[in-house]
Amino acid sequence: MDHIVSKLILYSDMPQDSILMELCSICTDVREQGQAADVLVQRVFRQVKRLLIQATDYGFDHNLWHNYLTFLLITDENPFSITCEKVGASEGSVNYFAKNDFKAFKELFDYDFSWLEQALGIDCFTRLSHYQAIGKPELMYNKNVSEKVQALSRKLAAAPDEEAFFEYVTDFYKAYGVGMFGLNKAFRISTAGPGGVGGIRFHPINNMDKAMLDDLIGYEIQKKKLVDNTRAFVEGRKANNVLLFGDSGTGKSTSIKAIVNEFYDQGLRMIEIYKHQFQDLSNVIAQIKNRNYRFIIYMDDLSFEEFEIEYKFLKAVIEGGVETKPENILIYATSNRRHIIRETWNDRDDIKVQNGLHQSDTMEEKLSLVNRFGVTISFSKPSQKEYFAIVAGLARRAGLTIDDETLRAEANKWELSHGGISGRTAQQFVNYLLGQGIKTGQP
Repeated sequence: MDHIVSKLILYSDMPQDSILMELCSICTDVREQGQAADVLVQRVFRQVKRLLIQATDYGFDHNLWHNYLTFLLITDENPFSITCEKVGASEGSVNYFAKNDFKAFKELFDYDFSWLEQALGIDCFTRLSHYQAIGKPELMYNKNVSEKVQALSRKLAAAPDEEAFFEYVTDFYKAYGVGMFGLNKAFRISTAGPGGVGGIRFHPINNMDKAMLDDLIGYEIQKKKLVDNTRAFVEGRKANNVLLFGDSGTGKSTSIKAIVNEFYDQGLRMIEIYKHQFQDLSNVIAQIKNRNYRFIIYMDDLSFEEFEIEYKFLKAVIEGGVETKPENILIYATSNRRHIIRETWNDRDDIKVQNGLHQSDTMEEKLSLVNRFGVTISFSKPSQKEYFAIVAGLARRAGLTIDDETLRAEANKWELSHGGISGRTAQQFVNYLLGQGIKTGQP
């Protein structure tokens, strides 16, 4: 196996501790009898366990070796794969090297592990080629990723030569992209351990809320503003950063998650950033600015106390830095505060009034952050009538058969003792009814 992997050029930068490289080392030691058989068996089983863990994480089935190799191909970010993501496969000398690599991968797909199994008295690779997964909830893995990997895996396994292999892989890059951005909708970041630029690591959010905008009852004007801005963004037209502000539980965060679900297939991705990570914003942008996706950097429940200065990092990134913010990045934030930053009476001590305008430097610095959001959308608390309309809509969607008069009375009782009127309260009330076994119209 090691002589096959040594032929790789564009895809050669694989970590030495990857499953493929570890198996290469094991095959070499078996042939050279460099270790005792029981030690080699233990090393093989460790890599088999890693294949099984990956199968569990991603819901892989059937031939786990093929699924693993396919996953390597579609997550390897190299100059060739990233170029294919942007413009597809085009004529050029680099194709010669790519086809060389795909010929090697074709050999790896067809690799016969029987000699290794016979030498060590094991049969694990035979079993991995006909793996039957135990049924499990889709919430445990990203079904979207699983289906894409396995579909491409079957095509590559049936490819007659490197030419067909080249066509299948490059078509996938063009259609879905490469790396984790091509497979997932949303991400968080961390700075611990080794990473890319600035030590930033991206972590896919596999169990993201599947809400769509139609699931949010009411707030039609607000949703339209958000959709119009986002559609312009994904279509490559001018768009603005967006601040959604207003009362708690009115659907601000749900709206942003829904907008990502709505526009995911048009290349929209979301990266969730927390306040303590604002100092890493420049490094995050450096990693995503040249990718063929549109990114929303999402900041939930954005607010700052008087003593906090993280908002200055955000101001610089949005508009005030030396480097222009890339066109494929927007910032969407939610806040319960209209001005994001808490204003105190101390801020007003140095106010001068001239023609009715405040001249306080302190206040102007803080309020200038809000002005950097070109679109501000207000989500106010619903009226009693709107609250019941939300409850009724959610109840009908859930299949509840309770009559309107009873539903209204119970909904009013619920909101009095559960945080007041809001869309969140309405959803919690309907969840309560479902949990109590209230009859539904579902079969």
